[in-house]
Amino acid sequence: MILSDKAILEGMEKGEIVVEPFDRAALGTNSYDVHLSKHLATYTDEVLDARSHNKISHFEIPEEGYVLKPGTVYLGSTFEYTETHAHVPFLEGKSSVGRLGIDIHATAGKGDVGFCNHWTLEISVAQPVRVYAGMPIGQLIYFYVEGDIENYYNKKASAKYNQRTPLPMESMMWKNKF
Repeated sequence: MILSDKAILEGMEKGEIVVEPFDRAALGTNSYDVHLSKHLATYTDEVLDARSHNKISHFEIPEEGYVLKPGTVYLGSTFEYTETHAHVPFLEGKSSVGRLGIDIHATAGKGDVGFCNHWTLEISVAQPVRVYAGMPIGQLIYFYVEGDIENYYNKKASAKYNQRTPLPMESMMWKNKF
C-alpha cells in the first residue's frame, strides 16, 4: 500500500521519514515532490567498464540553466536529503518532466529501508532540453513494508552509497565480485 499525504506526515512526526528541507507545498496526495539540485556530473571516459571505477566530472548548473544532450549519461542529485526508516521509497519522474523527454533514472527508482542520502539521478534525454537547479524533477512515493527488517541499508557493511553527500555518485558496480 502507498502512503497518503497524512500517512507521510505521520511518518515524519515519528521520525520514520525525513525530508530536509521540507516544504509543505511539495506534499502531494500520496507523494512528495523532490527538486533537481545544482549538481550534475558526467563520466570522463567514453567507454565505461563495469569492472573498473569509472571517474566522473562534477559541475554546477548555472543560473541560466544547462542544456542536456542525448547520448550522454548525466548524474544529478536531489536537492532534498531524505531518510526512510520504516517504508520502501520509490522515486518516479514527474509527468511534466517525462513530457519534456527527460528520464530521471535508468533502473534505480526503488530505495531500500534505511536509505539516508540525497538521491542520485541517472538522467537521459530524448532531445536537447534545458534544465534548471531547483526545478521539480521527481516524486517520492512510500510503500509499507510487511515484516521485520533484519538488515537496514544504512547499517549494511556492503552498502555502496551510504556516504552522505549532496553530489551525484558514480556507479560502484566495480565493488561487486563477478
